[in-house]
Amino acid sequence: MENRTLHILVVEDDDTIAKGLVAALEHERFTVTRAANGEAGLAAVREDVPDLVLCDIMLPGMDGLQVMRGIKQEHPTVPVIMLTAKSEEIDRVMGLEMGADDYVTKPFSPREVIARIKARLRDQPGQAKGLEFYEFGDVKVDLRRRTLWKGGTEERLTTHEAGTLNYLIQHRGKDVSRDELLVNVWGYSAALTTRTVDNQILKLRKKIEDSPATPRHILTVHGTGYRFEP
Repeated sequence: MENRTLHILVVEDDDTIAKGLVAALEHERFTVTRAANGEAGLAAVREDVPDLVLCDIMLPGMDGLQVMRGIKQEHPTVPVIMLTAKSEEIDRVMGLEMGADDYVTKPFSPREVIARIKARLRDQPGQAKGLEFYEFGDVKVDLRRRTLWKGGTEERLTTHEAGTLNYLIQHRGKDVSRDELLVNVWGYSAALTTRTVDNQILKLRKKIEDSPATPRHILTVHGTGYRFEP
C-alpha cells in the first residue's frame, strides 16, 4: 500500500446508513467522500478519483448500476462494492456481470463492510502471485496494472477481465470449467450464474482476438468451459 491515506467514495441516499459508514471508515483512517445520489457520485469521481467506491443499488434518479457502469467506463481499475437489499438478487448478479467487484447485503455491520474493503484493496480476485507480464500472438498484457496492448493499441481491463485472463493463462492448455472461474475469480458460486462467465469471456475476446467469433486464444470447451492457448 502507498503511505497516503486511502480515499473511499460512499454513494448512498439514506442519511442514517451513510453517516454510519462515513464514521466507521473515518475511524479506520480512510479519507471519505459522501454523495447522496448517482449524479453526485459520478461528479465526485471525476473531481477526485477514489481508491474504492461503495455504491447503493437503489438510488434516486440514476440507479447504482448506472453509476457503477459510468465509473468503470472512465476508471476500470477502481473497485466498486455494491450495497444491496436481500430482495435484489437479480440486480446483484447484473452488477457483477457489468463489472462490480463485490457486494454487501443490507442489513450489514460496518465491520463487515470494512473487512470487504480491506480485502478488495489488498488482494484483487483471480490475481496469481508472481505473474505480471505475459505475451501471446500480438498481445502484451500487464496483469497487475490491468492493461493490455494489441497491435500497439492500449486497452484497459476491468478487475474481473484481468482476473479471468490471469486464471486462464495460469492454466493454459488445460480445460477450465465455468464453476472454477466463478469460485477463483469472483469468489462466488451460488450467487452467480455461468452466464456471468460467458459474458466476461465475450468481452475478453473482443479485446484480444483478431476474430472474436472464431477465437484462437480463448477456446470454448463444450459442456465444460474454456481453454487458453497462447
